[in-house]
Amino acid sequence: MARVLSIAAVLGLLAATAVAFAVTERAKLTLSPIAGTFVTKTFSPKAAETIHRTAEIRFRLRKREKVTVWIEDGGGNRVQTLLTPRTLRSGSKVDLVWDGFADNGVLVPDGTYRPVVKLETSHLTTVLPNPIRLATTAPKISLPHPLHPVLSPDGDGHGDLFRAHYRLTGRAHAILEVRVGAKNVVAEFTRSQKTTGDLQWNGKVKGKALKPGRYVLSAAAQDEAGNRSRPVPFAVATIRYVSLGRHSITVGAGKSFALLVSTDAPTVEWHFKGAAGTERSGTLHFRAPKKAGTYTLFVSVGSHGAACTVVVR
Repeated sequence: MARVLSIAAVLGLLAATAVAFAVTERAKLTLSPIAGTFVTKTFSPKAAETIHRTAEIRFRLRKREKVTVWIEDGGGNRVQTLLTPRTLRSGSKVDLVWDGFADNGVLVPDGTYRPVVKLETSHLTTVLPNPIRLATTAPKISLPHPLHPVLSPDGDGHGDLFRAHYRLTGRAHAILEVRVGAKNVVAEFTRSQKTTGDLQWNGKVKGKALKPGRYVLSAAAQDEAGNRSRPVPFAVATIRYVSLGRHSITVGAGKSFALLVSTDAPTVEWHFKGAAGTERSGTLHFRAPKKAGTYTLFVSVGSHGAACTVVVR
């Protein structure tokens, strides 16, 4: 008799295990009532660009549901209600935005928050597994300064590029800005978010080389949440192709004179009183015409040049 009871107990246990397994497998096959979930990973209400100032929560309903959605903090406290109880039909797409504020209108502290979806029809409350990080502190960037680079962005391989090493207080994009006229223009926005690297400038803005002159360079940083630091001036860059030591020379007829030429090219071309030649860059020597008058001495490197007026007496 005892043996029969033992066998019955074993059979009962096996049957219960089989039922539990079947229930578990059925649960695995049951689709979640929520599909197509998307949640912004990080954002900042103080971001430089509008696109980073809010967090998006999107999902789709597989069936008709009465839905409520809110944001909760790390302690499980409700921070802001994004969607009050509302009945939505099957296939409805829910697209919500959180601005980082609580229901009382106060900006919540930096931290990690989670969207919660309550489905009353399915008697299910789900904390979405996609946390939202709210961060409002901008990263800081540091570079050696002051720097005084000289560029000649003519593509000849001499002085075409300026580099400056930077360090960041956290992962972020480094930004190089150039003062053009009355405003700063972004010349480089690094693709990576490494904490250290090089900012570089080729003397161009939006693909166009700037005119010869001096330009103030500033650096900033922008993190994943969109927080951007204030630009910090660190260099005054000079763009020059061909610079002459003097733009006007007065010399006696038939007398010799010299002109200093500043360029990064090893040689320059010159044109004067119908003659032409090629010389090593630096100080060029000429002889004035024997006839009094006003002449033009033109010095060039590639497509760039500069002129000097020679007055012969």
